[in-house]
Amino acid sequence: MALTRRRFLQLAAGSTAGAALFVACKFPATELMVQGPAQMPEDLVTGLDNWYATVCRQCPAGCGIIVRVMEGRAKKVAGNPNHPLNQGKLCARGEAAVQALYHPDRLAGPLILKGPRGSGQYERVSWPEALDETVTRLKRLRERVEADTVVMITEPQTDHLALVIDRFARSYGSDYLAYEPLEDVTLRAGIRRTLGQQRLPDLDIEHTRFLVSFGADFLSTWLSPVRYGRGYGEFRQGERDRGTLVQVDSRFSLSAANADVWLPIRPGSEGALALSMAQVIVGEGLGDLAAARAIFGDDPGQVLAAYRPDEAEKATGIPAERIRWLARSFANRRPSMAVAGGSASAHTNGMFNVSAVFALNYLVDGIGKSGGVIPNASPALPDLPELRAAPFSEWQKLAERIRGGQPRPVKLLLIHNANPVYGLPPSVGMADALKKVPDIISFSSFMDETTAFADIILPDHQPLESWGSRTPDPGPGYSTIGFQQPVVRPLLDTAAFPDVLLTIAEELGGSVKEALPWDTFRDVLRDGAAKIYDSRRDSFKPTSFEAFWNGVLQRGVWWDDIDARNRYTRSGVAPSRLDMDGAGASFQGDEAEYPLYLVPFSSSSLREGQGAHLPWLQALPDPVTTVGWQTWVEISRATARELGIEEGDIVSVESPAGTLEAPAYSHPALPPGIVAIPLGQGHTAYGQYASQRGSNPMSILAPAVDKGTGALAWAATRVRLRKTGRSLALPKFEGPVEAFLLPESELFQVERRGEGGAPTP
Repeated sequence: MALTRRRFLQLAAGSTAGAALFVACKFPATELMVQGPAQMPEDLVTGLDNWYATVCRQCPAGCGIIVRVMEGRAKKVAGNPNHPLNQGKLCARGEAAVQALYHPDRLAGPLILKGPRGSGQYERVSWPEALDETVTRLKRLRERVEADTVVMITEPQTDHLALVIDRFARSYGSDYLAYEPLEDVTLRAGIRRTLGQQRLPDLDIEHTRFLVSFGADFLSTWLSPVRYGRGYGEFRQGERDRGTLVQVDSRFSLSAANADVWLPIRPGSEGALALSMAQVIVGEGLGDLAAARAIFGDDPGQVLAAYRPDEAEKATGIPAERIRWLARSFANRRPSMAVAGGSASAHTNGMFNVSAVFALNYLVDGIGKSGGVIPNASPALPDLPELRAAPFSEWQKLAERIRGGQPRPVKLLLIHNANPVYGLPPSVGMADALKKVPDIISFSSFMDETTAFADIILPDHQPLESWGSRTPDPGPGYSTIGFQQPVVRPLLDTAAFPDVLLTIAEELGGSVKEALPWDTFRDVLRDGAAKIYDSRRDSFKPTSFEAFWNGVLQRGVWWDDIDARNRYTRSGVAPSRLDMDGAGASFQGDEAEYPLYLVPFSSSSLREGQGAHLPWLQALPDPVTTVGWQTWVEISRATARELGIEEGDIVSVESPAGTLEAPAYSHPALPPGIVAIPLGQGHTAYGQYASQRGSNPMSILAPAVDKGTGALAWAATRVRLRKTGRSLALPKFEGPVEAFLLPESELFQVERRGEGGAPTP
């Protein structure tokens, strides 16, 4: 079987059709084409530059970006001022997209394994040959009525790429799983139970007066940090009326460092603190009694009696008087808002914690109002599927299925932008399981730990070379969709993943071809844009679809103007009964043998390892410790003194699931009993800048899960520390930390100011 020439030419050209020039607040009459090839002769250098609007894909937030292009080369990435999510702002991860495009370790073309699996003995082949091999294997399984032995694994997807993936998997008959290292399953389940919505809400940080964040490091990596950071800047404007931020967190995060009050809480007790706040609010008549009855039952006082501040102090470690101050301030300084995420959702009672915290907003009339939690509207194209991350329990089942062959053996894996070998705890045994899969086909741009097991590699374009779309989730409070367009021609012999799926579908024929009738992925996007155009919900009035299409490409985004004006008037969200079962957290590891709580956290630059291949991000100092290029172990001064550990001493961190080694950082603001380690390092592959650097905290996580969802409880592992006798100088900008300026007994109740400028209890 040979690949048809027509489809291969479409595949090669489908993602290089050109880009529309970004012009703020207006658009030109015609769509401009990218003129210069990636390899521009020196005698043709003109010095002219263009800016093209597209979507950032360096994290799931979906910010809008504009890219400076000169002579066909992308030079600079900046925030798109027209995009309502980030409004011209951008983080360092977004700017590093240029480095990913020109990375020396990018896979330059299709590869087929010629030696034993894992040997790295690949042979470069042509696209027709590689696709012919892929289609042959898929056809063989379908002819044997074994399509259900194929499993497709990708990163979580929404919008048009999700449409192509979903239709391909369903029509072929394969299974599908979406992979995310720290899946948001628990957060979404808690919000769905509390707000009755599938989509994440918008947080109107800029207009709130009193914000309480439980574990959500929203200024660093949580959900949509650029949007939240922009809102935080507005939140801090002025002197008398600026908002108050209280960060409830078991470690000193970036958000805690910027808070007025940081409350170091005992891990897993965030829900108990929220209910104690509710007890004070209800008991003192400070909140909505009708909402309290809907949440806690007809007699909320009786239900909440067990969470009186004096009792909650024992569970949370937060002084009772401080809990009363927090509850009264939250109820009286409206508009106020309470949010939960990050480590608060990463325990065996994570869904309970999230539900209890978000329920507080009903007590202060903070749902759908300015300065509160804003339910997001339906997506611009509600018929598009949303392929959300599978919980940890599903990955355990997949590994067991591969090893045991039940109910049906897995004979072929299709993997795109997912690295479960690196990101899943060792108890899953994913690396050993992949050795038993007969065929693995990867669409990765880089040789990461999972791609190293592949038999065929069909490297994807980089996002700056590709078409796509992105509905931000969480969005800005109204229907928004970003349009991603190629701003440069492909640098290497790669092909866009959705175009490859469309090509394979045509070769498979039958129901698969019927489910995917488009020639190119650009055609898929145009069909979606046509549906939006027909809805007539846009803020400008184009005279034709072509004018509309050019307009959304030039702006990089479309939003529902009517929906935006009604952002604060959306109704239909009502409180529901809070399930009080599963309120307590449990931990893996006997407390006597493993006395310390392990709190992993996403790196502000590397996230959970996705950015480790980029040297710009490796060199970016951590905003709190200033460490770069390395894994470090944050321990308290008390723990350091007890064990005789100094900064730079390499310590062994041991859990019931494994051991890692990394240099210690004696943190002046870390509570006793806590060990915090950044995620992102410890790769065994993934290019020259990531491989064999630092340690991977995921490798020592115990397989604890949230009781309500089966999601990984990644903050539910206990550890112990041992000195190795070795040391190194930590690569950091920070000088010696003089942590003795305050008595240690006062160190964890530091605050910048109280309400009205007066000290608080």
